[in-house]
Amino acid sequence: MSYAVHSLFLTHQGEGAHIGRLAVFIRFAGCNLWSGREEDRATAICRFCDTEFVGGRRYADAEALAEAAGALWPDAQAADKFCVLTGGEPMLQVDTALIRALKARSFRTAIETNGTVEPLSSLDWVTVSPKAGTTLATDHADELKLVYPQPGLEPHDFAGFRATHRWLSPMDGAQLRQNVDAAVAYCLRHPEWRLAIQAHKYWRVP
Repeated sequence: MSYAVHSLFLTHQGEGAHIGRLAVFIRFAGCNLWSGREEDRATAICRFCDTEFVGGRRYADAEALAEAAGALWPDAQAADKFCVLTGGEPMLQVDTALIRALKARSFRTAIETNGTVEPLSSLDWVTVSPKAGTTLATDHADELKLVYPQPGLEPHDFAGFRATHRWLSPMDGAQLRQNVDAAVAYCLRHPEWRLAIQAHKYWRVP
């Protein structure tokens, strides 16, 4: 299988329980909730995405992509490398061959997914970020990250979802201040949820 990858880069994780951790990001092209084109945003299932995932390059197979990821890590002999699979929607492309190739290069593998495709059990860390108007294909993850507020989708909708960490991430955009206030207020009333931040935007790193 070949892989369509928008970008491949070394940076620091800006969100969630691994915030600040050095990671190779593999950002896959394509998503099942939005084409990525502005002219399609108004009719998309997910209309608030702020990530560019159209275009890029194609890697011929799992070994080629894993080799490119490994080449970015500053210490080739390190035993604690970390790789984040994101998108777009990475589970449209991520398969066992790629996970195996990354692990062979001493990578722990994490994925950031909308949860509409069941994540592979061989992944080391799973972050699910649900979107309104979709059906989740899994009922558990290491992290549940809910962009908030979303019309038609409330934190209490996930009372039965099993997750070690629950994050409310204030929706970016023109209403950011109001959304931060709303998320803060919800977390104060429901301490099982934590307030999330997209620190990479403040650090000005990818």
